[in-house]
Amino acid sequence: MSEPLILARGLEKRFGAVRAIRGLDLEVRAGSTLAVIGPNGAGKSTLLRLLSGLTRPSAGVLRVGRGGGDRRSRRREVGLIAHSSFLYPALTARENLILAARLHGVANPAERADALLEEQELSQVAERKAGGFSRGMSQRLSIARGLVHDPEILLLDEPFSGLDPRATSRLAERLGERRTVQRTLVLATHDLARAAELADQILLLVRGESVALPAREGRDAAALERHYREAVG
Repeated sequence: MSEPLILARGLEKRFGAVRAIRGLDLEVRAGSTLAVIGPNGAGKSTLLRLLSGLTRPSAGVLRVGRGGGDRRSRRREVGLIAHSSFLYPALTARENLILAARLHGVANPAERADALLEEQELSQVAERKAGGFSRGMSQRLSIARGLVHDPEILLLDEPFSGLDPRATSRLAERLGERRTVQRTLVLATHDLARAAELADQILLLVRGESVALPAREGRDAAALERHYREAVG
């Protein structure tokens, strides 16, 4: 069996006296999808920030990607779609994507930007400044930005938030396509039905700690919700 693409042992993140992540052990292999679920304040977003390299662990071991885990290699291998869009409001949608493509060393940045704008149905507003976008349009542009360098590992923090049903279906389809080409997904979500549908493994966090769930085999959305309610209270 191949080495895990994401490996954590005794992972901790503290903010002063607050332990946001507590002694977490985790393995995610290439081509698999991990759904991270839990109530507000459970540590889901903190975990994704640790995996992306935006913040450093307070203790424990964390390895992400094939490049040895340093920040430069992680930047090439990891894409992040987060609550913060990382968009520049004074730049147009197209300019935002071209800039992101250049930062990641993508060949033909303009062509890549145009392809993603079309995919997200934003071509007609490509020359509008991102600062004037609606919540849903900003989210779609943020999704395009996270995909601009076709990362092997894609981290998604509540990616369906703010999307209309059409955009939600399109994103779910896109994520399914990435699984078929052996891309690795980590999805933090409150949508238990979506987690049950997309994930190969599920991590339930409560107050920064992993809570065991029954084996994946035979689990459906209703069963997952029942186990979630029992664990969270």
